[in-house]
Amino acid sequence: MNTQLHLQTSLKFSSRGQLQRRDFLNAIAGTSAAAAGLTWADQMTASAADLRKQGKACILLWMQGGPSQFETFSPKPKHANGGETKAISTSVPGIEIAAGLPKTSQVMNDLCVIRSMNSREGAHPRATYLMHTGYLPTASVKYPTLGSIISHEIGDHVAELPSFVRIGGGRFGDSAGLLGVDYDPFVMQSAGRLPDNTALPTSSVRYQRRLNLLGKLEQDFATKGGQQEVADHQKVYDRAAKMILSPQMKAFDLDKESSATRKLYGESEFGKGCLLARRLVQAGVTFIEVSLGNWDTHFDNFEKTTSLCNQLDQPFAALIQDLKQQGMLDNTLVLWMGEFGRTPRINPRSGRDHFPKAFNMALAGGGVQGGQVIGRTNDSGDSVTDRPVNVNDMLRTVCTGLGVNPDKENMSNIGRPIKIVDGGKHVPGIFA
Repeated sequence: MNTQLHLQTSLKFSSRGQLQRRDFLNAIAGTSAAAAGLTWADQMTASAADLRKQGKACILLWMQGGPSQFETFSPKPKHANGGETKAISTSVPGIEIAAGLPKTSQVMNDLCVIRSMNSREGAHPRATYLMHTGYLPTASVKYPTLGSIISHEIGDHVAELPSFVRIGGGRFGDSAGLLGVDYDPFVMQSAGRLPDNTALPTSSVRYQRRLNLLGKLEQDFATKGGQQEVADHQKVYDRAAKMILSPQMKAFDLDKESSATRKLYGESEFGKGCLLARRLVQAGVTFIEVSLGNWDTHFDNFEKTTSLCNQLDQPFAALIQDLKQQGMLDNTLVLWMGEFGRTPRINPRSGRDHFPKAFNMALAGGGVQGGQVIGRTNDSGDSVTDRPVNVNDMLRTVCTGLGVNPDKENMSNIGRPIKIVDGGKHVPGIFA
């Protein structure tokens, strides 16, 4: 059952108070789980329980569509390929980034920018899947996305909130795959309001009676060949019921923050997503993915990236500053990345096309050594000339930094052991 979590806590009943069979089947088909965790012991000195106690977490800021490296962290103002984009100084002498990110430039001392990312995948679905899983999609094996992996390895399986939350629309790197529905993401389209269907539709006593009735109907369905569907659904519903009854649900309420903090992040959807990500980490959630798009700038690149950078700049800088002020940055790894970069040459429509050969990403927190740039491209931005980093290099390094063994094997549905990261080399210097 390969689905994403769409919480369905409000059951539909007929006029006689009976649960409609069609709605029950639809509920099973439309739900999946989030959270829980197992332990590992290979190669690492800390156990998963220790990592949970340390509050290890990861926030992935996903730039859906493929952000231009020239208009973000790798400007080329002295070359024709740089186009209209100017470079500005940062808080670290000698490091410049694009002029559209003035607030981000002031937290450069906490950022590690990789300017030498590269892959072979220039199509959105395949590149998105690769960046999230380290694998290309196949028909036989469903590889788990990064959030599911981290939740599986160091997430708190007794927590009342999901261990993996996705915020915002856009393309994502699939789901938990072979790890099972327990580790699928809890999906929120917007951070500006509480998750859908998380308020009790009736009194807690009557709600419990409905759950008991549902259990009886599930058993009937299971005896007719739906054992696995019922088992998966029960996992989802048990987690959902535990979640909506939890006092920790207040973590989703941004109104609990001061007006000064909300102003720090701004009023954009992405800003609210970043603020919610901080609140969720504070509440014990292990992995949060926040999406901002669409960076697919095939035309009017400079106009569109100006707007996108305006949406990105304040929340990104605020997230780093806020985590630091809250004493959470050391244990929270923040990743900024998209599926690939954009072509050095500007096309006739004033746009940039797909370019996986050389692009950039940024990291902060979680032990990352800030104030540095890793790798470089040539003057035109056509190719990597120093310290190339491929996708699996990056994923291996990220997993290790979070205390996850990248060589651990999980068993696929066809009985094949699958490494968390297949190949790749650890990138030295990223983590202090």
